[in-house]
Amino acid sequence: MTTRRELTEAVGERYRRSDRNDKREILDEFVQVTGYHRKHAIRVLCLCREPAASRKKPGPQRRYDDEVRAALITLWEAADRICGKRLKALIATLIDAMTRHGHLSLSKEVRQRLNRISAATIDRLLRDVREQAFAGQRRRAGGIGNAIRRAVPIRTFSDWNNPLPGYLEIDFVEHCGGTKIDGDFVHSLVMTDIATGWTQCLAMPYRSGALVLEHIERVSRVLPFPLRGLDCDNDTAFMNEAMFDFCKATGIELTRSRAYKKNDQAWVEQKNGSVVRRLVGYGRLRGLAATETLASLYQVSRLYINFFQPSFKLKSKTRHGARVTKRYEAPLTPLERVLRSASVPKATKRKLRAQFRALDPLDLVSRIREAQQHVAKCSELGTAPKEAKKPGRVSLTDFLASLGTAWPDGEVRPTHHRKSRVPHDWRSREDPLEHTWPTVQQWLEGEPGITAKKLHERLVAMAPAMYSGAQLRTLQRCVKAWRSNRARELVIRILGDADAMKAGAATQHQPSSQNNRRATVARE
Repeated sequence: MTTRRELTEAVGERYRRSDRNDKREILDEFVQVTGYHRKHAIRVLCLCREPAASRKKPGPQRRYDDEVRAALITLWEAADRICGKRLKALIATLIDAMTRHGHLSLSKEVRQRLNRISAATIDRLLRDVREQAFAGQRRRAGGIGNAIRRAVPIRTFSDWNNPLPGYLEIDFVEHCGGTKIDGDFVHSLVMTDIATGWTQCLAMPYRSGALVLEHIERVSRVLPFPLRGLDCDNDTAFMNEAMFDFCKATGIELTRSRAYKKNDQAWVEQKNGSVVRRLVGYGRLRGLAATETLASLYQVSRLYINFFQPSFKLKSKTRHGARVTKRYEAPLTPLERVLRSASVPKATKRKLRAQFRALDPLDLVSRIREAQQHVAKCSELGTAPKEAKKPGRVSLTDFLASLGTAWPDGEVRPTHHRKSRVPHDWRSREDPLEHTWPTVQQWLEGEPGITAKKLHERLVAMAPAMYSGAQLRTLQRCVKAWRSNRARELVIRILGDADAMKAGAATQHQPSSQNNRRATVARE
């Protein structure tokens, strides 16, 4: 390639100085030596230029030379190394301030160029300066979470299409007691199988991606079917590199829901209310002791929910305009759906049947109530109750006897008991009619049909500084209560007079009745 270039430069100079006949001979020799096409050889010989070392680079001249770059570096340092867009907005002000204080002296041409420079050009001129200035510093690892989210496919509620057992939706429930003020609270990690409704709940002292992986590995060992897929939301505890690598290494299909679309995870969202909130309630739990107490509740309730709690499953959904018709399958327990699944091995089904025959539902309910008492204590006291203060275990006979009479007392779940409220029978504000109410009563006695608005006008005329118009509604309520009391007194007085008249009539009627009986006897 170097020999051809040298030959082209040498022949091209002679070719351009020659006449037409000489050019034909030179071109024939050049084509024979180089093997170029004749038209291409003509272009090469006509367009070849001076050697690369001596010719200038094509394009416009440099607008921002070294002097402009040096001034820009000074301004960048004076602006505390901000980005190009912010520096562009500050250049004019910074130049004036630094020139006014004698820190900078720029020519008129350089100053005009700096005022016209764009933010992209600032970043381009300062690229190598930034790299050297920030070399060795740890930069923020930004964009990893977004990259993980882009790598995880989205799956909506309608994309499941009756999957095999083993595809689970996972979600968090935070036990912060309503409004979250500060601190870390206990979380429940809820995992629900799409095909069978099999639900696993685990307690976590705080939200952590490492704890999520640990719980997923633990659940995968106790599930009656292999873990095939996980569907989660966009929480950073799920959307992280560790979770992505774990699912990729174990062959688990990882999908996610759309942001702010809770219906994409309708299966686990339904269990958040029907399982977690029904068992735990809405109290506030915090600390390791409360986490252990909640874990003991989930350990007992797991068997009861999956073996003895039937649930509905959506069969079809049809839309007719604005009306949606839903059809549900017959309610079945998660155990029954697992036993009906053809993908579950027979050995696993025999093991589940044996475990089901050994379980006592009444004993499970009793143990759930006992665990709920401990959770309620944790929520009420803020810490786990001491072992010495734990109530004794109720015998199954007594518990069975109490089931028939528990309904009149209302709520039986300790986690759902409401605190007793003191009746509010005191005034929270000063009574505006405390001193003038006797006068208002006199007006009402004299004019029973007067309206509260007329009474208020009289009060404003009597004391304009005290009654400026804001007490009209209070006066209306007081007048209404006064008239109700007077009507009640009138009814009681009327009923009392009627009872007295009935008693007197009965007394007068009794002798006449005796006389009539005597007359009848005499006639006989």
